[in-house]
Amino acid sequence: MRKFVFSKPFVMNIEELRDYALSLPGVTEGIFMDEIVDFRVEGKWFMLYWLWAVEPRVAVKCDPETAIELRERYRAVEPAYHMNKRLWNDIYLTRDMPGDEIKHWVRHSYEQVIAKFPKSLKSKYLTQDD
Repeated sequence: MRKFVFSKPFVMNIEELRDYALSLPGVTEGIFMDEIVDFRVEGKWFMLYWLWAVEPRVAVKCDPETAIELRERYRAVEPAYHMNKRLWNDIYLTRDMPGDEIKHWVRHSYEQVIAKFPKSLKSKYLTQDD
């Protein structure tokens, strides 16, 4: 088993972020290629977590203009590894983005995915209280 030592404390604990993601309506969790934990709504990814990343991070979907703004604002935000760089950002959990804001961008990612659903399916999520 690999053991990692981090020089900085986590700004956001991955277990807390996992619990938050799973609290969103319709979310399921899975493993992709034995090394990535994926979070989906209706089978569509909205958050990914690399298990063996040297520096812990999550990938989240973002509208293109906001994705660039976040990269310019925070050292914690970079274009997502192996994802569409226009639409996906990696958020590093040990850098300068506050935990509440990380949760906000996870929720934003979730909503970006739901926005692409057909109207009948979208209404299933828009009418639920979270």
